[in-house]
Amino acid sequence: MTSILTNSSAMAALSTLRSISSDMESTQGRISSGLRVGSASDNAAYWSIATTMRSDNKALSTVQDALGLGAAKTDTAYTGLNAAIDVVSEIKAKLVAAREPGVDKTKIDKEITELKNQLVSTATSASFSGENWLYNDSTTAIGTKEMVGSFTRSASGSVSVGILEFDAATSVLIDTVDSDNGQLTKAIEVEQGANVGTGTANGTYYLVLASGGTAPTGADSISLTSSTSSEDIDGMISAVDAMLTSLTDSAATLGATNKRISMQDDFMADLMDVIDKGVGRLVDADMNEESTRLKALQTQQQLGIQALSIANSDSQNILSLFR
Repeated sequence: MTSILTNSSAMAALSTLRSISSDMESTQGRISSGLRVGSASDNAAYWSIATTMRSDNKALSTVQDALGLGAAKTDTAYTGLNAAIDVVSEIKAKLVAAREPGVDKTKIDKEITELKNQLVSTATSASFSGENWLYNDSTTAIGTKEMVGSFTRSASGSVSVGILEFDAATSVLIDTVDSDNGQLTKAIEVEQGANVGTGTANGTYYLVLASGGTAPTGADSISLTSSTSSEDIDGMISAVDAMLTSLTDSAATLGATNKRISMQDDFMADLMDVIDKGVGRLVDADMNEESTRLKALQTQQQLGIQALSIANSDSQNILSLFR
């Protein structure tokens, strides 16, 4: 039946054209944004996962910044410790040289004094962002230092921040308040003279006395005079060697912590990349597919317009029946 009131063909063609236009709008949106799932209405599950993981990636980026700060602090402390080890080794060598008969011990002592000043300078300079793990002039002892190391999300959805720790008390070289807390200011008991090998200490020495600090009770300074005995020099050498051992252990621990931070930083960078790729697989648009779909829709749109034009012309053809 042909009706001039109801054009079924035109209505069908118009409906098809509207559907094609809607699909084109969606496809163009994907092409312009690059996202297959750009909002919750596109795919609620994928959008929720992607939004959460993007948020976690921002947290991981902050963790990476914190790791960089931790690495800078440990690098600074390690550099200072390493320099201190070199200086203490030099002091040990000077004491061994003082053991030589006929050597002017007072001149060697002047060299040792300058080396001590260098140790103080090294300890006070090893500071980063206001933190110094080698020098303490506070009434509060330097304790364990914490550094943000990770951000994790459990299977239940709860989140937590991982912490890396370093006991900075082991790296303090100089403590001006409590000399016992400093590797170079504390008293070192040694066996010397007839007591060597007996297990009974009969000599106590310290290396550095910081400005404003108090010498350990009952301990002698590692310094030389023209009358310093060979027995005392041997005791000083033993004390300095014990300090070297302690400093080496502390530097090794600090170096291991620094390596851990470096490895964690690399892992964080890789993890962020993997998460980005995973989110991309969920929500990113395949541009090859979308461009092909757009071409097809453009063709369909042209055909739809042509079909609508033909359907609209049918009613005009009725006029020829009345001529």
